[in-house]
Amino acid sequence: MQNTQNMQTQSLTDQNLLRDASLTRRGLLRSAGAMGLVAAAPISAATAFQGPSFPILTKELNGYVAKKKVAGMIAAIGFGNQEPQYISVGTMNLGGSMPVTKETLWRIYSQTKPVTGMAAMILVDEGKLDLDQPIADFVPEFANMKVLKKANGSLSDTVDATTQITPRHLMTHTAGLGYNIVSKGPLLDAYNEQGINPGQVSKMALPGFPVPAPTPPIDEFARRVASLPLIANPGEKWSYSIGLDVLGYIIQLASGVEFGEFLKTRIFDPLGMNSTYFTVPEADLPRLPANYAVAFGSLFPIDTPNDSVYSEKPAFPYGGSGLVSTAYDYDRFLRMLLGKGALNGTRIMSEKAATLGMSNLLPNGVNLKGSWVEGQGFGAGGRVGLGEQAGTFGWGGAAGTNAFVDTARGFRAGGYVQYMPSNAYPFQAEFPKLVYQDLAALAQ
Repeated sequence: MQNTQNMQTQSLTDQNLLRDASLTRRGLLRSAGAMGLVAAAPISAATAFQGPSFPILTKELNGYVAKKKVAGMIAAIGFGNQEPQYISVGTMNLGGSMPVTKETLWRIYSQTKPVTGMAAMILVDEGKLDLDQPIADFVPEFANMKVLKKANGSLSDTVDATTQITPRHLMTHTAGLGYNIVSKGPLLDAYNEQGINPGQVSKMALPGFPVPAPTPPIDEFARRVASLPLIANPGEKWSYSIGLDVLGYIIQLASGVEFGEFLKTRIFDPLGMNSTYFTVPEADLPRLPANYAVAFGSLFPIDTPNDSVYSEKPAFPYGGSGLVSTAYDYDRFLRMLLGKGALNGTRIMSEKAATLGMSNLLPNGVNLKGSWVEGQGFGAGGRVGLGEQAGTFGWGGAAGTNAFVDTARGFRAGGYVQYMPSNAYPFQAEFPKLVYQDLAALAQ
């Protein structure tokens, strides 16, 4: 298979960008140092971003494709409000000839979560939702929750919850809810038996994975979730969860607009995200690459465009994992975040709301020990950097994607690929490090 590389370089010579982005020796060293990266020299105003390149990242992407670990990949990296540079390598399918482009559709899975989180912040901005109000105000079934005495114990061995679940808990994974991809024991069994499985991967049964019951409509979904116990009291422990899926329903009830329509009219359309879907239209399926499972050193297609689960309408728009998007579209979402709620003069939320959503919203005293975000913060659906990584916000997806903004240094980056599980290769975890390494080299 012939590898294809399409690098679009944007000239970024505006000296104000240096000041606004704080892309100096000090700024880069803080991020690079936090990730164990190499020191960088300052960028002079005369040479700043004159056709930036990312050789370290590009080499890594080329290596993945050359070794046939993946079919194709793309990265989009942009400074300030400038158009991004795209680094695209490979093809949409193994053995195929159609190259990856900025308009290729990607299953972004949990990169949906920051979108849902920011949708909630729009309602907070408008006074229709409060971060700390009980969600039982909208769904009364959540008023009297039970908590498992042991996280993996019997569903009948419970105590009364001491705290009400709030939108803050839902968006920061501190509501005490589970996830059928990470929960264990009787609660996992109950989630599968009751169709509490807000995600879609393949139409085929995958070896080693139970086939859950069909997911019900969103109102019934919420009632079933409320009927089951929590793994911890709300605000007590960080546990990756279906919280953002429940939050989607709260957004729907608080706004009076169906959740998917709310995202379209309040975020996607205003930002020009015209290829971001919960269901891929038939005309756009040729832009959807295959998704692959990594097993025994090989790739096995588990979802192909000609028979994709994304060609059919899901039970409801999954606020935690349901979106398909392009590198171009998701970059516009990131640019809006970098613009603190606005893109090219179009404001979708106040600067205060956007900044709050990208800040650490974790409840005081929450236990993060052993979690994916230990030593970090969490905001409206995404990880928040603290200390030397302050100013960063973002999250990844189950098929290896990753995207983030760095508001302190004025840039954003997204990396897109399709393989599962996401930890089969280290790309998702290493993507930010590779970006910072290249930026550090550029600053020399």
